[in-house]
Amino acid sequence: MKKSSKKGAVPAGVAPAETTQPHGQIASKLKALYQAVENEPVPQHFLDLLHRLDEAEERPRE
Repeated sequence: MKKSSKKGAVPAGVAPAETTQPHGQIASKLKALYQAVENEPVPQHFLDLLHRLDEAEERPRE
């Protein structure tokens, strides 16, 4: 016999796990949180540190 669907596949007409199962809801909320963090600007003090590190790498060593 041939398997017609992959494990974890959602059949047509069935709600995805994100809305019907607790693990799916957690995953959905975590994804939204990570996307929000991803869109936050980089703090200026961190950019300054990166700039200072770049300058230190460019200076010749004695």
